Amino acid sequence: MSSQVLLTPTIISKESLVILENNLVAANRVNRKFENQFVKIGSSLTIRKPNRFTVTTGAGLVIQDIAEPSVNISINTQLQTAFQFTSQDLTLTVEEFSERYLKPAMASMANRLDYLVLQNYSGVSNWVGAQNVNPNGFSSSVQLVGQRMDDNASPQDNRTLILNPAGYWSVANGLTPSFVMPTAKDALVKGYLATIGNYEVYMDQNTPKLATGVHTSTGIVSSNGQIGASISTANWGVGSGTSDSFTVGEVVTFAGVFNINPQNRISTGVLKNFVITAAVTVASDGATTATLQISPAIVTSGPYQNVSNGPSDGNAVVVVSGITGASSSFTQNLAFTRDAFGLVTVPLEIPQGVDFAARETYRNISMRVIRAYDVNNDVFPTRIDILMGTTTYYDELACRLGGGL
Repeated sequence: MSSQVLLTPTIISKESLVILENNLVAANRVNRKFENQFVKIGSSLTIRKPNRFTVTTGAGLVIQDIAEPSVNISINTQLQTAFQFTSQDLTLTVEEFSERYLKPAMASMANRLDYLVLQNYSGVSNWVGAQNVNPNGFSSSVQLVGQRMDDNASPQDNRTLILNPAGYWSVANGLTPSFVMPTAKDALVKGYLATIGNYEVYMDQNTPKLATGVHTSTGIVSSNGQIGASISTANWGVGSGTSDSFTVGEVVTFAGVFNINPQNRISTGVLKNFVITAAVTVASDGATTATLQISPAIVTSGPYQNVSNGPSDGNAVVVVSGITGASSSFTQNLAFTRDAFGLVTVPLEIPQGVDFAARETYRNISMRVIRAYDVNNDVFPTRIDILMGTTTYYDELACRLGGGL
């Protein structure tokens, strides 16, 4: 009796999803639980953030206004991989079909999903480590991101650290004396180092790089009392003859403006990090002022206070994610908890009039498979699609770790 299996669209789509999910790294470690809501509300979803309140003393009633914070995620990216096979191929077993078609196709799809998820780094303001230096052990990796995330009251569960290959193997080498055989095997074979300091440490070749602006001088805050997401600064390019510039994703600090614990609002003693959200270049005609668009917005009081105090006139503005001089590109390793980022895939419509089509969902990833028939060449063009969106849900639940060029 023949052991060959006729491939149905459901078998293909289910097999594809299993292979895809097994190849994911970053995309497998983020929040993926909001897909079903898109069926009713369309292509944009509003995610509520936790409410915060202040505590007062005394018997008098103090009513606090509620203004729920939120973030939007848009479904704006359609990923697709396509191939074709002959009618003879249709009678191959699922295992052979997986080897020849599904595994390489899903490896590319998983690679792209991981890449897009990791691009959310540009919305993360927390940054530790050294520019142009790969982490090489516990003290230069897990210890740094762990302390910063603890300062921000991040949950202890579901913590992940994604390192580029150079950083991953440098850290692995630094931890060699601590390796036991199972840990060493996972590090060598699976790209998974271990659970260290409550972080699951993975290697991902899609770890992004930040192309910095040109920094020839140290700017200053140009006036007192500034809050919000726009900060006026001055003193750029003075005496250098070169225009300073900033790119989206760079991280700056303001002297004297410290991070606070979000619950007790006590200073952590560490300067608050702010990420640049809009590119800016100081005019080359001799102007030295620039308005920096930053995130998070500076809040100096109330339940959502996030700094010890606002910046003062003359406070130094320091770029902590780059180096002085020409533009450079640095690795942005990334630590986060599951809710720091969101990945949403939603069900695509099933068209009529095709040879076959199917849609399956596996572990909150929705995928559609469509096959047509080309009678002239006796081949079956097949495409696999994912409609997705990804964004940063909670900046405070993630932290970048500097790396090499």
